Amino acid sequence: MRINPRALCSIIFICLCQLAFSQDSLRIVNNYVNEVSRKAAGIESKLDKRTEKALHILEKIESRMKRKLSRIDSVKVKEIFSNGPKITKGELPKYIPSLDTMTSALKFLNQNPALDKVNQLQSQFANAEQVQKLLKERRDYLKSQLANLGFAKELKRLNKELYYYSAQVNAYKSLLKDKKKREKKALELLSKNKHFKEFMRKNSQLASMFRLPGSEPATQASLAGLQTRAQVNTLIQQQVGPGGMQQFRQNIQDAQAQIQQLKNKILSSGASSSDDIMPEGFRPKNQKTKSFWQRLEYGTNVQTTKSNGWFPVTSDVGLSVGYKLDKSIFGIGASYKLGWGKDIRSINITHQGVGVRSFVDIKLKGSFWISGGFEMNYRASFNSIDVLKELNAWQQSGLIGMSKTVSIKSKVFKKTKLMLLWDFLSYQQVPMTQSLVFRVGYNF
Repeated sequence: MRINPRALCSIIFICLCQLAFSQDSLRIVNNYVNEVSRKAAGIESKLDKRTEKALHILEKIESRMKRKLSRIDSVKVKEIFSNGPKITKGELPKYIPSLDTMTSALKFLNQNPALDKVNQLQSQFANAEQVQKLLKERRDYLKSQLANLGFAKELKRLNKELYYYSAQVNAYKSLLKDKKKREKKALELLSKNKHFKEFMRKNSQLASMFRLPGSEPATQASLAGLQTRAQVNTLIQQQVGPGGMQQFRQNIQDAQAQIQQLKNKILSSGASSSDDIMPEGFRPKNQKTKSFWQRLEYGTNVQTTKSNGWFPVTSDVGLSVGYKLDKSIFGIGASYKLGWGKDIRSINITHQGVGVRSFVDIKLKGSFWISGGFEMNYRASFNSIDVLKELNAWQQSGLIGMSKTVSIKSKVFKKTKLMLLWDFLSYQQVPMTQSLVFRVGYNF
């Protein structure tokens, strides 16, 4: 049989394309598995440490309470602290959609090592749920036993720890939702696979909790004692009558709206759930649940010096890194002074100086900040790094002033910062430098 060369080339080309696509898909899946393994192991380790810390703080607070109570009534010490709620393990955690997707995807891909790490993470979240429950129940129990015995300070600290622990657990859950690019690609690839869709319908955690379309029918035992929607509607109609159904639906809608308003108030106040009672006068620290790297804020700013016309003679370009607290930021930075030449007709880019900086910003009100800092600047042109080693050639600057964050409708410049600073050390410099400094910056 004679084979057409063109047809043979077409077949080879199609096979190569399919092979390349399969290899690319395999690479995406492998990247997904590696990313999920890394993320699960990292969150599991952090959650384990935070849970141990919460239990250690609880033990420390109760030890202080025991010593304090023993001076008042030693008999009550054993009576109160030997009783009360304890941790009960083995209960299922609340449904976490991102974790369910990870588990189902890894089961479908038959990635047992990665699946073990995700299962360990799920177990840690289950333990965390129980620790939260213990802290709440223990707080309520100790409050009822020691309410009028002068333990307000200790109970308040226990309440704060409950709040911060719950907020930290929620922060770790949010990390699961933050999918990297390689995770998104893999899930997009899997979502197009009809076999994976069918697998998810039958084997996901959500499918085991409810009877989803395409999943296995719920057993009669799992539905025992539950009323159907028709039975509930019939019961309501018997109670309110045919004419009262409209008013009943309106009342339900009003109640749902009020519940949503309460939820919004709780979330806006920083509480992680409605069960977390905020101590009186307690203002949570938003940065407390963030890691060291999440508290860092990077920035850049520009300051220009112009000649008699509009053309700038020099431009100071600064880079900085700051450490964020709740109402203040402090950090360090560096600057480079770029020379442009005399005017626009004779542009000549030169090295006109460098500087090192330290700064602190304290929030005043709204978008206004009190800003200050100390700087060392080399204000002369140079052609070699060696000349910068002469410390006597560096000038000091002490800055104090105001800054304002401007909200600009742009993804790039939405955190633009305007700064007006007074250099109170400028009068000591020879020659004297400008006393008022205006800078435009951006934080990211």
